[in-house]
Amino acid sequence: MTDLTVWLEATGAVAGAGGLGYAKIRAPRVYWSLVGMPVTWGRFALSYRSTMDVCGLTVQPSGLRAFMTRSVARREVQPVPPRIRQVRGTSTGLRVTLRLPAGLEPADLIASSERLRHAWGVHSVTVMETKPGYVELRMTGYDVLRRVRMPRKARPRDMVVPVALREDGTAFERDYRAAPMALTLGANQSGKSMYQRNLIKGLAQLPVALVGIDCKRGVEQTAYASRLSALVTSPDDAASLLGVLVAEMEDRFDLLSRHGVSDLWELPETERPVPVVVLVDEIAELFLISSKKDEERRERIVTALIRLAQMARAVGIHLEICGQRFGSELGKGATMLRAQLTGRVVHRVNDKQTAEMGLNDVAPDAVPVASLIPMERPGTAVAADSSGGWSKIRTPNTTRDEVVAVCRAFAHLVPDLPVLDPFRPVALVPAPVAGPSLVKPRPVTP
Repeated sequence: MTDLTVWLEATGAVAGAGGLGYAKIRAPRVYWSLVGMPVTWGRFALSYRSTMDVCGLTVQPSGLRAFMTRSVARREVQPVPPRIRQVRGTSTGLRVTLRLPAGLEPADLIASSERLRHAWGVHSVTVMETKPGYVELRMTGYDVLRRVRMPRKARPRDMVVPVALREDGTAFERDYRAAPMALTLGANQSGKSMYQRNLIKGLAQLPVALVGIDCKRGVEQTAYASRLSALVTSPDDAASLLGVLVAEMEDRFDLLSRHGVSDLWELPETERPVPVVVLVDEIAELFLISSKKDEERRERIVTALIRLAQMARAVGIHLEICGQRFGSELGKGATMLRAQLTGRVVHRVNDKQTAEMGLNDVAPDAVPVASLIPMERPGTAVAADSSGGWSKIRTPNTTRDEVVAVCRAFAHLVPDLPVLDPFRPVALVPAPVAGPSLVKPRPVTP
């Protein structure tokens, strides 16, 4: 009987260890909640002061505090670390709120984030300033970008679209009011199209006008025609469409002037024009020319894009530009246009120079990270903006059929913009397939 009990206990222990090992790989959230978080929390609590001291994140106390320590407490004066205000666990890591003592700044903790990560045995440590004098350490217990699962609360709202997951487990949101113009770069098969799919999926659910410029004969954006207010598939048509958008921008400025306001969102809701998001799939196709006769068209396109990038934010027209490279080799105006694109997302690139094109002028520290994104992780990118902050993100795997279904479901949100009617696309709905043969899709009005 004793042997049977010992055998059962040993079997149970082995099964439990095997279950935890399986959960660590297949269900990392479960493993983190059961094992990782308690262990990390305990390690953090026991080693916090010594870790901060070793990492140089302590300062000498104030004169009064040092005097009281020596004279009243009769203790040796010790350097003080940031004071812990709150520790809370999440499904992906720990969030620690710290009050910084005089003499420390958030940059000091950011510079030591790698040392803190190794000291506490977590996957990553991100430092976020919450308010003056306070920072939040976001410790991620495991690689959340390995299998992307967007937070449940991440929903499109008020010109804010969640499109990817950050390395700290929070949603990366494309906020068009904070960063009205953006540039997305990346090599072939790096995840640019997936990023654009998630962007269109979110935008389709908002009351905005979507304008597509896809000079690859529309192979990417034609499927979303039911939700697009305009779609062009050649540089000649793109030049005409951009000219119309510039004219619309000028009309909206006249509207702002008549109401005595300087921003679209200051207008009364009944008078406010619908926001417009222009999605350019491959920017190089608009800049490159094959003969001298195309120079005039290129000049019109570049001038219109620069004017929109410089001024259209106030009237609710936004640019979302994608490309493999975007530098001075594209010709006159490329660098000037890039400087107006506040938001930057750089996927895997083939050379360091491409990463520098997208990040060097806004977040130079992120260039090495973007240059080392592995090929087996499509959708991984570095997102940055003009504030100098950056984060590593990964886009969830969204199929084209999912996006098409969302576009059709929200086709009723296509706004009435008469100026774009000449460019309104015709949605393609597949006809029933008879037997093994394929039937060409027939055009219908969305």
